[in-house]
Amino acid sequence: MELRQLTYLVAVVEEGSFSRAAERIHVAQPAISRQIAQLERELGERLLSRSRHRIEPTAAGHAFLVHAQAALAALADGRSAVADLHASLSGRLTIGSVQAPPALLIAALASFKRRHQLVEVMFRIANVEALTSDVAVGRLDVAVIGSGDPAPPRPGLEQTPLSSEPLVAAVGLEHPLAAHRTIPLAVLRDYPLVTLPHGSGLRTLLKRACAAKGFQPRIEAESDDVVLLAELAAAGLGVAVMPRSLAERAEHVRILRVREPELRRHVSLAINASGASVTGRAFYRHVQRALAAA
Repeated sequence: MELRQLTYLVAVVEEGSFSRAAERIHVAQPAISRQIAQLERELGERLLSRSRHRIEPTAAGHAFLVHAQAALAALADGRSAVADLHASLSGRLTIGSVQAPPALLIAALASFKRRHQLVEVMFRIANVEALTSDVAVGRLDVAVIGSGDPAPPRPGLEQTPLSSEPLVAAVGLEHPLAAHRTIPLAVLRDYPLVTLPHGSGLRTLLKRACAAKGFQPRIEAESDDVVLLAELAAAGLGVAVMPRSLAERAEHVRILRVREPELRRHVSLAINASGASVTGRAFYRHVQRALAAA
């Protein structure tokens, strides 16, 4: 059994295709097929099957995959530990994030860059769906992902919780709700809302919470800039449901606590559990140490 066989198996399962796995890890498709067939002969079990035009693990494949991913993650950790010990990291660190990542993440990135000055940092903002997909297939080294649940499990990803904060309603100073300090979520049934586009964790959380109260939110304006949501609310275009830390920076709005239920934004740092780069894994561990120190 060889590590490359484990790498090939994990790539095929995550991509659902031999051809896409070959593109991802820059190996000829026949070579991947041969190595996985050899692994299956050694184990005496079929690990993969074709289902609905997609390659999926068999029962034996599922059982073996957990250990293959753990072995690859342990190897990546070992490489990162050695590189970090000698402060010899170089290359590019590609970070994806939801808007307004936690301050601790930015501070950790700054201290990481001071320690590893040869590392080039690329930072881009995207929605949760794109971030989850990109870190799973290796287009991102790590991703800062927001959701309504504390670090919900995502196949193929390892996650570390970073922060949790309430969502609040921001309204213009002349808005009918401006006289209140706290409102139940159901009150928003009667008012237009401004929010992020489809695919964002914030919008998904809002729609799910409203549906649980028996109504669909009246979304009359949207922006892919979460800071702009407060400005839209201040201009009277609707109620902006947004993280409290961002609402508190805005001008000309009233901030209302939302209850029944309280909505919270949970943010975690995600990394590919089996195929992360050395630089990505080193940064991930660096953030974990920063969290422990904090």
